[in-house]
Amino acid sequence: MSKIRAEYIWMDGHEPTQKLRSKTKVLDGPVKSLDDLPLWGFDGSSTNQAEGNDSDCMLKPVYKIADPIRGGDDLLVMCEVMNADGSVHPSNTRAHLREVEEKHADQDAWFGIEQEYTLLEGRNPLGWPEGGYPAPQGPFYCGVGADEVFGRDIVEEHLELCIEAGLEVSGINAEVMPGQWEYQIGPIGPLESADQMWLSRWLLYRISEDYGVSATLHPKPVKGDWNGAGAHTNFSTKSMREEGGMTVIEKACEKLSKKHDEHISVYGAHNEERLTGLHETCSIKEFRYGVSDRGASIRIPMQTANDGYGYLEDRRPSANMAPYKVCAILIETTCD
Repeated sequence: MSKIRAEYIWMDGHEPTQKLRSKTKVLDGPVKSLDDLPLWGFDGSSTNQAEGNDSDCMLKPVYKIADPIRGGDDLLVMCEVMNADGSVHPSNTRAHLREVEEKHADQDAWFGIEQEYTLLEGRNPLGWPEGGYPAPQGPFYCGVGADEVFGRDIVEEHLELCIEAGLEVSGINAEVMPGQWEYQIGPIGPLESADQMWLSRWLLYRISEDYGVSATLHPKPVKGDWNGAGAHTNFSTKSMREEGGMTVIEKACEKLSKKHDEHISVYGAHNEERLTGLHETCSIKEFRYGVSDRGASIRIPMQTANDGYGYLEDRRPSANMAPYKVCAILIETTCD
């Protein structure tokens, strides 16, 4: 029987933004189902998830994909964090989304998340002159050429890894600020969308190691007249995607307007630095929605307005948002 490596991946208890952690378990392979993957303990006192005098926490495998870096039968395994007695750990936000998805299964919610990020070399965005600034933003969005895009080799390899792993990645593009990029996951269901977003982030961090750079999800990595980094979240339910769905979308926007502050509280730390009303954002203190308006909190795509059905784009989540929390609150607010 051959041995395989399973990379157990989880979110720690770091605040205000959880960090990814992982460690490798060697198992008899091949692994055919999640039932073949055992629970695995870890030291929660080293991840802000337990005290030293009672430090054991458990990793429960809940989602697996092929490991495109190691290859073969090796796996990347998304895990929920459990207490030693088997109860759900407070840092485990996936468990709540699972309950929300089950409760609203008839809504058939879909999510497509646009993950922006910035590649850093030391403290500077990749391609920026040491101690200085590049030309003003403008030519970099979807740019081509060594003087306008930086880090394409990393981005292309990350895309290839996501495809090989079987993730529902739907595209990539250079963003407005040099050294900043975006990829998209979805549209797929709530749990799968959030699981795949975390795993795609892990692959991004991991492949960046090989290039000696780091990827940051900070919503405003460079102060001043530069775009921030968001995770625009495209959302729809079955009734939004059907004939007459525009009315359902408008009602959802009205519901969202009444819980703006509640959403902002889980849409990512330091988001106030990004949501200023400038650089294609709506002020964090304001809520509004509109058709084809990238300065709104919620953008309704022109195609959706023309067709009379489709989806909405919540432009408020920051790049460092917690996918399980964002998916859960969007369903709860619009479907309850």
